[in-house]
Amino acid sequence: MSGGGLLVAGTTSDAGKSVVTAGICRWLVRQGVKVAPFKAQNMSLNSFVTREGAEIGRAQAMQAQACRVEPTALMNPVLLKPGGERSSQVVLMGRPVGEMSARGYHGGRQEQLLGTVLDCLERLRGTYDAVICEGAGSPAEINLRRTDIVNMGIARNAGLPVLVVGDIDRGGVFASFFGTVALLSPEDQKLLAGFLVNKFRGDVSLLEPGLEMLHGLTGRRTYGVLPFQHGLGIDEEDGLRVSLRGTVRESQVAAPVGEDVLRVAVCAVPLMSNFTDVDALAAEPGVVVRFVDRPEELADADLVVVPGTRGTVRALEWLRERGLADALRRRAAEGRPVLGICGGFQVLGEHIEDDVESRRGQVDGLGVLPVRVRFAREKTLTRPVGEALGETVEGYEIHHGVAEVLGGEAFLDGCRVGQTWGTHWHGSLESDAFRRAFLREVARAAGRRFVPAPDTSFAALREEQLDRLGDLIEQHADTDALWRLIESGAPTGLPFIPPGAPA
Repeated sequence: MSGGGLLVAGTTSDAGKSVVTAGICRWLVRQGVKVAPFKAQNMSLNSFVTREGAEIGRAQAMQAQACRVEPTALMNPVLLKPGGERSSQVVLMGRPVGEMSARGYHGGRQEQLLGTVLDCLERLRGTYDAVICEGAGSPAEINLRRTDIVNMGIARNAGLPVLVVGDIDRGGVFASFFGTVALLSPEDQKLLAGFLVNKFRGDVSLLEPGLEMLHGLTGRRTYGVLPFQHGLGIDEEDGLRVSLRGTVRESQVAAPVGEDVLRVAVCAVPLMSNFTDVDALAAEPGVVVRFVDRPEELADADLVVVPGTRGTVRALEWLRERGLADALRRRAAEGRPVLGICGGFQVLGEHIEDDVESRRGQVDGLGVLPVRVRFAREKTLTRPVGEALGETVEGYEIHHGVAEVLGGEAFLDGCRVGQTWGTHWHGSLESDAFRRAFLREVARAAGRRFVPAPDTSFAALREEQLDRLGDLIEQHADTDALWRLIESGAPTGLPFIPPGAPA
């Protein structure tokens, strides 16, 4: 017998589907329910490597943590990694299967994947009491409905009730809810059970008349109103949710333990991937993280991070065009700390040979690390464990570039020259003891009287965030009604709202 299920859709991208899904998962697991997350198709540059060596979206890895289960490829069978304006790498069951244009994907390839997606969902439902699915974008994308495998396409085929999340902080939520229902076919509307309001500020009693009118107009109820809370946007999938002049995702910087703060500047390279690497730095009291795109913004930085990217050669060109390449070379020559991660490590090397990602062939790097990189067609997907600065380090690797290290001091799989560090390992800074040792090195080199907090646990902070998401659902949603949806499906007799989907 298959377990229960629910599809969390949204009126728009970034309505809060990922965090609401994680919150429902964490609420359920605290009730003793064996639950798993699922997203049929994800478009994201933030990805993660499972223990079996499969690449999935980081949002699903975060949701698996909310469920207190190990993430697997079943939870995100299709991952699209944008490589430009019109093409993406298609990752199927954790392995890349090629590059494809949006027209080619939606023109037939996507529909062919429906069987794989449904099989993964059914396998999860056969193992877990409940599977909480996340949609993508809006379920009312009428131009894409025919080939949809992530919203109503999967809801219809799997008989899933649908909960639509709307971000009221952006405004227009009532029109968005009504329009979403009214642009679905009668068959799809039968599964759309109701709504969840996200990011509400103020007195809920002022909202209630609108919710009653919405119920009267659509015959569908609202299952909860979640208040706006800072700092809940963990492991997003669709892009960088911060201003280039801002700090990491509204994070509040705690007072430093020592006399000084430590300033970290992250180069906002094109197609930035796994920028979540710097979240562990932002979690440290007294560490201020900002994203930058001008060379003068590196002047007062104690550490500059060149992050991962899906376009190493394109990022290299961007750094040169902006004057950041010369600024990075000057920093390296002056012995001022620079950390390159994955694609950022590759651009710091001497030479890149790329006939795979950019197909640009031989390209000179910045030449600050004695490294040569050759892009292989097979992607490296591993979960390494090692040691650096006398501490144990865990990470994960996702890259086509193979680095030949020709000198310097060994550092994880890369190298260190002076105060310039490079590695392919994502997630290394989440290892608490190593992060503290690294920050002590950076502070010494920068001449800052910064002292890392002795007790910051990044894993514990993530657990606290996930519990806060679970609290939001438990305290501000009708959990009894949510469980009835998950267990029994959409209510019968939901009315059809015209005009419905176009023919």
